[in-house]
Amino acid sequence: MPTADLALRDEYAAAVERLAGHTLDALRGAGGAVAPAPAFPGTGPVPRPVLAAARVLGPDVLAPQALGATGPDEQAVLLLAEAHRAFPPSAFPALAPSSAPPSSARPSGVDEERAAGAALVTAWRDWGTAVLLARALGPGADALFPGAAGEDAGEDADLGAPQPGHAPHPEPYAWQSWSVRMSQLSALALPGLDGPVHDAAREHSLALARGAVRSLLRCDQRVAARLTRWLAWLAADGRELPLEVEPMLERIRAVGDGSARTALELAVAERLLTGGTS
Repeated sequence: MPTADLALRDEYAAAVERLAGHTLDALRGAGGAVAPAPAFPGTGPVPRPVLAAARVLGPDVLAPQALGATGPDEQAVLLLAEAHRAFPPSAFPALAPSSAPPSSARPSGVDEERAAGAALVTAWRDWGTAVLLARALGPGADALFPGAAGEDAGEDADLGAPQPGHAPHPEPYAWQSWSVRMSQLSALALPGLDGPVHDAAREHSLALARGAVRSLLRCDQRVAARLTRWLAWLAADGRELPLEVEPMLERIRAVGDGSARTALELAVAERLLTGGTS
C-alpha cells in the first residue's frame, strides 16, 4: 500500500477514535458535545475525516441521547446529516444482478461474499441511524432528510438508503461467522431500535454468547465487547441469557485493547444493564 494511502488511513482511524472518545465522554456525563468543532455550516468546513468517522460510528453518535445520558444533541444530528451528504448510502452499493460488473471483472467466491456482507452491514447501520435521527428530529426530520420521517418515523426512516431486505442468520454449524457479522452490527444494540436483526439476536442468544467467549479467548477484545453489548441489550429486553454479562464486561475491561471504540461498546453495555432508555 502506498505511503500516502497508509497516512490517510491512519488519519481516518484517528478521527474515529477521537469521535468515539467524545461520544464516550457524553455518555459518561463528562460534559461537552459529541460533535467536535467545527461541525456546522457557518462555523467552518467539517474536516472530511470527521465526517468519515461519523459514518463509521453511525447510530452510536446518538447513543448518549438514546440511552438517556444527554438531552437532544443538535450538534450530533447535524454532524450525521453532513456525513450522509458527504458519504451517501449510494457510495456503498450492494452487489445486485442488475448492477454487478461483467463476469470478467466481477469478484468471485469469498470476495463477492464479503462485498455483499459489507453492503448488508452498511444498509442496516444506515437504517439504525435513520430511525434514531427521525426520533430525535420528529417533524423536523424532513428539513434535513426529505422523506426520512415518513408516516411512522420508527419504521420507515431510511435517509434515502435502501431498506435492508433481510437480517443475517446463522447457517447450521456456522455460528462463528454469524457472530462476527453481528459484532459488526453492534451499533444497533440501542433502545429505540428493533427489527429483524434484533429478532435474530433474540433467537440466537446462545450463538452470541459462544461468539463472545470465543473472541475473548482469542484476545479479540473489540469483537468480544460488541457481542457482549448484544447480550446486554438482550438482558435489558428481558431475555434469559446463557451466561452472566457483568463478569464478561469486567474481563474485557481488564484485558481491553485501550481503544475509545472498545470503551464505548463497554459503556453502552453497562448503561443498558443499568436501565438506560431513550
